[in-house]
Amino acid sequence: MSREKSDLGHGGPWQDGDGEGGARRRPGRLGDSVYDTLLNELLSGSIEPGSRIMIDRLSRSLGVSQSPIREALLRLEAQGLVTKTHLVGYRAAEMMSRRQFEELYEMRLLLEPFAVSGCARLASEKQIGTLEHMTSEMKQQSGRGSYASFAQQDAEFHEFIASCGGNSLVRDSLSDLHGHLHLFRLHFNNQGTSEALREHEQILAAIKERNAEGAAALMKRHIENSRDRLLKAFANGSGDARISPATEGAVEES
Repeated sequence: MSREKSDLGHGGPWQDGDGEGGARRRPGRLGDSVYDTLLNELLSGSIEPGSRIMIDRLSRSLGVSQSPIREALLRLEAQGLVTKTHLVGYRAAEMMSRRQFEELYEMRLLLEPFAVSGCARLASEKQIGTLEHMTSEMKQQSGRGSYASFAQQDAEFHEFIASCGGNSLVRDSLSDLHGHLHLFRLHFNNQGTSEALREHEQILAAIKERNAEGAAALMKRHIENSRDRLLKAFANGSGDARISPATEGAVEES
């Protein structure tokens, strides 16, 4: 797509006004649908990194008013996937540089093994049940749902583990990295999720066994594996290299 591809080029199934013989859809559900569509376009590269996002074009192409589009863009801005400039408007965030990628993984390797060890020690049975449900849902939907859906589920799995670890500063630091969903833009593919899911199941098993040391070691290996898989997406080893979302290979995840 061109850098003006942010009009998506297709219509949407939503009606946000009173249609003939139909009821108005609830704004929350409409906003979620628009958000999911824009997220999938961003993660797939259909909306190219750095390209302008024209709200009026999106409104026409999706057949919705500008309100749910602005709501979705606010959510995406909070996740670091779009940026807003005064008097200019929204743009898709630029792709990570290799240095930014390396710094993100350095932080994850410092924080996430510590967070999951706390989770293994402190999580309630209800929280462990929630993690089991998350893992099961990801496995069931793997290969069937949208790539954006898998990306969100994966991010939620890691964020929930951090929230169970008992250290609010670690939890907030991981949340503020604004990097997790960016990883999915680096290597877009809908099929190669099995390795990531298997690693998630191993981490969950250690948490259920209350094996803090084992959970930390598994999380460290999971993040290192994710890093190594994604490094293959770089065109070269220079610090200014960018990762292409169309790079051939399996999905990577977190």
